[in-house]
Amino acid sequence: MTGKLARTDGARVRDSAVPMVKAEGVHKSFGAVEVLKGIDLEVKQGEVFCLIGPSGSGKSTFLRCINHLEKINAGRLYVDGELVGYRQKGDRLYELKDSEVALKRRDIGMVFQRFNLFPHMTALENVMEAPVQVKGVGKAQARDRARALLERVGLGDKAGNYPSQLSGGQQQRVAIARALAMDPKLMLFDEPTSALDPELVGDVLDVMRDLAESGMTMVVVTHEMGFAREVGDSLVFMDDGVVVESGNPRDVLTDPQHDRTKAFLSKVL
Repeated sequence: MTGKLARTDGARVRDSAVPMVKAEGVHKSFGAVEVLKGIDLEVKQGEVFCLIGPSGSGKSTFLRCINHLEKINAGRLYVDGELVGYRQKGDRLYELKDSEVALKRRDIGMVFQRFNLFPHMTALENVMEAPVQVKGVGKAQARDRARALLERVGLGDKAGNYPSQLSGGQQQRVAIARALAMDPKLMLFDEPTSALDPELVGDVLDVMRDLAESGMTMVVVTHEMGFAREVGDSLVFMDDGVVVESGNPRDVLTDPQHDRTKAFLSKVL
């Protein structure tokens, strides 16, 4: 993709013609409340795909469906050409076992609004934990990789600190390093800066910009319109469980076509 460097940190070679994420008529309800009402979209390999919209529009729910933290009620959702959470035989879908879902989820990194670090572990131990426990990586190798990732997110000097000794922005950067430690092919960000003090937002966004330049495929739910404009390749505005408008972030943010998009942007820009 133009402006993106080829990924060099893993041996995996993928067919760039296959979308990294493909949603076809995705529906999701919680009881009688329909949160997603037929989502259709595609995220290309190496793309930074931004989701914006008001609270309650379904953005975070859709993100959680991508790695099967939430089960969809109808439609099809694919990651790298494979169904999420299901196996298809003929015309029927069969839900995967929890162990099979967990195996596929290893390839998808997710960074939440709240950092969800283990409070009793240092930054280094937080980043090491999943490769050792889930992938069976040796501790020495995992430690070296964790140190390198903490350096990458600008926290090489904080490896021995516990979460309580770190600022919110630093904790979020540790959370990003922890997700990267699993060598994911896709990174999901659920409003990663919304819980941060304004002066801490920039450091986290800088790390995300670096990831974008490395060619990482990213789906980002965000209220940071500057980031979406500068770094995003595609942007979708969601409201009330549907895609209202989509396109190039610069075009949508400067010249929205839908009245609902115009009303939303008039309040946040």
